[in-house]
Amino acid sequence: MRLFACDHCGQPVHFDNRQCIRCGHQLGFLPELVAIYALEADDGQNWRVVAEPERRVRFCANAELDICNWLVAAGDPEPFCVACRHNRLVPNTDTQQGVERWRRIGQAQRHLFYSLLRWNLPHPDRRQDPQGGLVFDFLEDEVQGGNVVPARTGHEEGLIAIRAAEADDVTREQARTLMNEPYRTLLGHFRHETGHFIWNKLIRDRNQVEAFRAVFGDERLDYGAALQQHYDHGPPLNWQDSFISAYASAHPWEDFAECFAHYLHIVDTLETARSFGLAIDPLGYREMAAEVDFNPYKAESAEQLVSAWIPLSVAINAIQRSMGQPDSYPFILSPPVVTKLDYIRQVIGGV
Repeated sequence: MRLFACDHCGQPVHFDNRQCIRCGHQLGFLPELVAIYALEADDGQNWRVVAEPERRVRFCANAELDICNWLVAAGDPEPFCVACRHNRLVPNTDTQQGVERWRRIGQAQRHLFYSLLRWNLPHPDRRQDPQGGLVFDFLEDEVQGGNVVPARTGHEEGLIAIRAAEADDVTREQARTLMNEPYRTLLGHFRHETGHFIWNKLIRDRNQVEAFRAVFGDERLDYGAALQQHYDHGPPLNWQDSFISAYASAHPWEDFAECFAHYLHIVDTLETARSFGLAIDPLGYREMAAEVDFNPYKAESAEQLVSAWIPLSVAINAIQRSMGQPDSYPFILSPPVVTKLDYIRQVIGGV
């Protein structure tokens, strides 16, 4: 995520900022321009963009609960922004816990959509594509016979379900430990499950399956049986040699979704590092020196990304350990994984 600036006074601002602390202007994110703008009140619920007074906008309807800071054109009949209009079931906003969960979920969702917009990736909603459009259900756990039955996160033909309780740190950490996962975040869920949707749109629907199979394997392998095998017996020996995660080894669809998520992790973090001018140059370890002197969203190859990412991620992990925290990126990028990441780069870069 790049660092933004108030376009009125130049104060650095972050993606989720609502107000400039220097000039006091209200701030809003304009999706079609993928940028944050200073605003002035106009009439009623409408605002004027300070830099373009003729441009009238209003905030997404979810701004009422301080959930979203994205803007909609004043004349747009849709009350929600281009991210929030994909939501079908949302957390219970009648409770404070529900509102807090909704805020954390919304933050992760907008972070996902920032990347979709940067690459101009397809994201039709269910009005535009009734059968396979992108739609989100944020599901509450159920109580049956006095026992809590966790909602399941998953994807089915454009419908992405995410367990709302994973917005709670304790619940998410319990799930991570139970599943023996090194990494589990809301943003990771969004990116992984959206990877399945992107596979549908850019590979299956465009008849690109043969090229996919050459890299990831045959997705016609029985999916249910493959997952059952994974849960019953775990990943194959030496899975790290060919897969980004143990779960990626379960089935080619999961391998693609995991690689898609990691590609977004890497590009987004490298863009952040570039925005802050970070460079890695450890004393006595010149082979680990790195600087993000390119636009990660327009990388020429996965090798270019990885050559900057590995030194940066090693440094971030070392900082985390110094603070008594677990590694931010506990993964190994083997040569076969880099090949898969380059495939992802070519697929999303060719849209």
